Formats: sequence, structure tokens, C-alpha cells
Amino acid sequence: MARQQNESFDELFDVKNNFYIGNYQQCINEAQKVKLSSTEAEMNRDVFLYRAYIAQRKFRIVLDEIKDTSPSELLPLKLLAEYFAHPEHRDKILSAIDKATIEENCRSHNYMIVAATIYYHENNLESALRVLHKAENLECSALSVQIYLKMDRLDLAVKEVKTMQESDDDATLTQLALAWVNLAIGRDKYQEAYYIFQEMIDKYSSTTMLLNGKATSLILQQKYEDAEIVLQESLEKDSNNPDTLINMIVLSQHMGKPYEVANRYLTQLKDSHMEHPFVKDYLQKELEFQRLAAEYSALA
Repeated sequence: MARQQNESFDELFDVKNNFYIGNYQQCINEAQKVKLSSTEAEMNRDVFLYRAYIAQRKFRIVLDEIKDTSPSELLPLKLLAEYFAHPEHRDKILSAIDKATIEENCRSHNYMIVAATIYYHENNLESALRVLHKAENLECSALSVQIYLKMDRLDLAVKEVKTMQESDDDATLTQLALAWVNLAIGRDKYQEAYYIFQEMIDKYSSTTMLLNGKATSLILQQKYEDAEIVLQESLEKDSNNPDTLINMIVLSQHMGKPYEVANRYLTQLKDSHMEHPFVKDYLQKELEFQRLAAEYSALA
């Protein structure tokens, strides 16, 4: 019922929902054609439009179109695009966000999402949660769930999901957060997570985000052949998606495929996503292994 109400009264339901499930191009398409009844709705549309461009790594569009004189609600998105596009500016951007959060000048949930996202990518999870604290917004709650899971605080993630369910049990973000928590809980919850991802694919469309969630639940259930079919579909949609490549690396090892298969996906991942946390962590461990190997070789 809650979802039906959202669809009836939220002019931007399709725009937002496509963004939430990772269908970024459809989000952009919907944003460009939807007819809206207020300037507030138009502003919210532009927020999701530019966020979708950022998700597609089309940073130049955002940086060119959002000026310093643009509405204040859009300015955080320019900051986020600059963060990803120009790593050399990140210290300056972090200083600006630190100052804004200390002075509590980040009360709009859009700014909270941007600030928390940047802190998340900096692995400063405590600051990310501090920004999101007491935010009465489902998207802020969903991001908090992701952070709690990364911190291995499953108890807090479960608590946050329950709060989301009390607010809107049928909302896409609530269902996604529940699926993430189910994957973390394990055992019989893997199958429940699978059903959530499959239901969304059936109701809306298959995206790399939903397909990777579905594949992850299958891998955890050791249904490797089924997972491979799902990941192949994901590769057909986006052959360079980092989550799909990582899942293919894991799956190739579980299925006992030749070393070259997993290494091929790893090479592609390193070539295209050097800033991805998985790649950074892998390269760090690779350097550490080489250092230890050199030490033992010298002692031999």
C-alpha cells in the first residue's frame, strides 16, 4: 500500500526509483521527459539527474552545468563530482566538508548524502555516521545501513532497517536495505535476499546492481552455476562494472576455473578502476607480499 501511495502522489517516483535500483540511464531519461507541477519538484528532479550522471562517471557534465551561482541544493553535487574527477582536490574538499559539519551547515539531506558518501570513500565511517545522525530520510537511513555493515555492526544495521520498515516497509530503499542485512545475517536469510532482488527485477528491470545482489545470494548458497548465468547477464549490460568483475573473480575461484580466468577479470578491474577499494586493498597486499618475499629471499 505504501508503494502504491508513493506512485500516486510522488511525481518523481520513476526518476528516484530508477536511481535507487541502479538504472541510471533510465533515471536520466525519465528526468528529462517528466512534467512537473512545482519548482520544488523540478529542483529534486535536477538533483537526481546530476546524481545519475555522477554514478555514470560523467563528471564533466555536472561540473560544466552546475555553477557557483546555481541553487544551493545543487552545489553539493558539484562538490561530489569534483571529488571523484579530481583526486588532487580531495584534501581541500574534505576540509570544506569538515568545516560545514562542525558548523552544522549541512542540514539538507542532499548535503548529508554527499558529505557521508565522501567520508565513506575516505573510509572515515565515524564521520559519515555523524553527518547522517538523526536524519529523517530513508536514503540517509539506507546509507547508514551500508556503513554499519562495513563496520561489522550487524546489530545496528538490523536496528536501522527496522526503523525504515516502520517508516515505509514497501519502499525500494527499505527492501534493498533488508536484502543487504539478510546477506550479512546468512543461512536461511540468503534465500530471502534472493527473493527481494528477484522481485525487484521482475517489477522494475534488471540492472547490474540488482543482478549482482542476486548473484551474491546465489554464491553464498553455493549455487555457482546459477550465479554464473546471472553474472554473465550483468556483464552483457556493462562489461566493465566493478562489482560484476569482483564477483566473477570470486566465482571463478569457487568453480575451480583456470588461474587465467580470474586473473583476466582482475587485470580488467585494475586497468579500469584503480580507485576502487577492492583494487587499492589488493595492490597494498600485493606490495606487502613482495616485500616479505624479498626479505625471506635475502635470508635464504
